[in-house]
Amino acid sequence: MARVLISMPEEFLSMIDSVADGENRSRSELIREALRTYIYKQKVRQSATAGRNAELLEELLE
Repeated sequence: MARVLISMPEEFLSMIDSVADGENRSRSELIREALRTYIYKQKVRQSATAGRNAELLEELLE
């Protein structure tokens, strides 16, 4: 597995650690899950946009 170094404010890191501790997860697990969720939501948004664009194109071509 690759390692990534990121910078963030100490206060934000403390909030991440609090959530991770509350869920009995590591900081890395929590951040990976957050990124997976973000990527999934981006794909859903892109799919929805593509669908709307296709509908508009169909209407224009009618």
